[in-house]
Amino acid sequence: MKRIFLTLSVLSIGLLAASMVLGRGIDDPAAASRAGQGSVGTHLLVGLGGLVFAAMVHALVLTYFMGTGRWMEETSRAYALADDARRENQTLKYRIVPALVGCVLLLVLAGATGAAADPASPADFTIGAVSSATLHYLAAVAAVGLNLVSYVWEYLALERNAELIDRVMREVRRIREERGLPV
Repeated sequence: MKRIFLTLSVLSIGLLAASMVLGRGIDDPAAASRAGQGSVGTHLLVGLGGLVFAAMVHALVLTYFMGTGRWMEETSRAYALADDARRENQTLKYRIVPALVGCVLLLVLAGATGAAADPASPADFTIGAVSSATLHYLAAVAAVGLNLVSYVWEYLALERNAELIDRVMREVRRIREERGLPV
């Protein structure tokens, strides 16, 4: 899972960063030229793709922790193992959930402020002297930054979870060998 996660998280950050680069390259989003509207459309599609892909990566991690936690619970019960591996798995899962939720919320905020920054949108707003385009940029930077930090935390949690799985598997192997069962 660690290798798959690493690949997916790098692709996710790449999509989000590409969206930011494309967004920074838009000179005047209100320009009626085809090139201007094309760059806005490309930025929008890459941004939405990055948002959905990042949310999918976070959902995959959460699903993985739920599945391995359930497996550890059933294996511990079937082989009368100590419950500490399952409890630590659960602690790892609950430790990363706030970061996952924060990442998805920031991504949605970046998208919402991006929609408000579109000159064709009637939802333009400013907060003090800060325009909706600046708010969109700040939300996007915060979202990419939090996703990057969250991916590091998730990777470390996945690494620790793999150690827990290996420990449970070694114990199951030992018990099966003691009982003369196939390994």
